[in-house]
Amino acid sequence: MSHIFAIANQKGGVGKTTTTVNLAASLARMNKNVLLVDLDPQGNATMGSGIEKNDLDVSVYDLLVQQALLENIVLKTPVAGFDLLPANSDLTAAEVELLDKEGRDHRLRDILTQSNVTYDYILIDCPPSLNMLTINALVAADGVLIPMQCEYYALEGLSALSETVQAVAAALNPGLSIEGIVRTMYDPRNKLSQEVSDQLIEYFGDTVYRTIIPRNVRLAEAPSFGVPVIVYDKSSRGALAYIALAGEILRRHSTNNSEHESSSAPKDGLSG
Repeated sequence: MSHIFAIANQKGGVGKTTTTVNLAASLARMNKNVLLVDLDPQGNATMGSGIEKNDLDVSVYDLLVQQALLENIVLKTPVAGFDLLPANSDLTAAEVELLDKEGRDHRLRDILTQSNVTYDYILIDCPPSLNMLTINALVAADGVLIPMQCEYYALEGLSALSETVQAVAAALNPGLSIEGIVRTMYDPRNKLSQEVSDQLIEYFGDTVYRTIIPRNVRLAEAPSFGVPVIVYDKSSRGALAYIALAGEILRRHSTNNSEHESSSAPKDGLSG
């Protein structure tokens, strides 16, 4: 069964797309079958995966609005190692057109669950706003991965996003929860960054990943070359951080699966 994560933050510029692309590439390097769904009309995840968004014949727009088959839209990335459902500015129209469609909230979920193609991980890059596209991502996902900078206003944004996740879980997707919080663009020399980081751990505990994504020039440069940082410079601090994050996520799920199997296993002896 796939693990489906919506990578979301209603505040822009927090490393959301960078996290989606590089986490997808890192999981793929660990021999996981990965699908990246670009649900942002800016198409930055598409470009960062090595696909020219302006040359697309079909995209996620056709998937959501025209109900095209996933198998006819998905692309193999040139060097990143994962599959991609690409996006471009056509997706902007989907936000409006979906409003009149039956089952508009769960279009993406239905497509993913009905597809004959299976993946270990599906990562959905959400737009930096709460709209019909983001709702589709949250309804399709079983967890929300939140990248955030350690700054004051980011805490306010996190509170708002947490409320959104709770509302979607209550109304549309009972299994939805926050998968984890990733601290991005981290500068240890900044006292405020350290203070906000401490507050995150205090309030959210183990939900905060231990792995921290640093500010890194190579990480910032990689998208302009259309490749994940692990391809651009695999020895850079940014590449090593995302490899570590992928490893941490795999360990979490391995532990959770083991605990589930243990709890569901028959017990020796008689009860009572």
